[in-house]
Amino acid sequence: MVVESARARTLSHVDPAEVPLQTALDALADPVRRSILRDLATHDDWTRACGTFDLPVKKATASHHFAVLRSAGLIEQRDEGARRLNRLRREEFDRSFPGLLSATVDRAD
Repeated sequence: MVVESARARTLSHVDPAEVPLQTALDALADPVRRSILRDLATHDDWTRACGTFDLPVKKATASHHFAVLRSAGLIEQRDEGARRLNRLRREEFDRSFPGLLSATVDRAD
């Protein structure tokens, strides 16, 4: 029997096919969120925990940025013990918005 924590139940993931273009653009517009995506693009899936990113914002603001990325269909998250691991959903996002992720994340600010 798998018991899901209350923290894990707060995670909701959106299919990128259901994300409006404006939501995707808004998520990609922020430089902190782009830095998270760039970092995830250089690591294997599920190897980066939220607390391991070197971000120029406080923890609560970082949590907000991860939530925005999740609600835009750009990342998937799962809880593993006390850590929340992340995965870039590049393939899924690219099916809905071909080239958009590359145009914004694969280039320097």
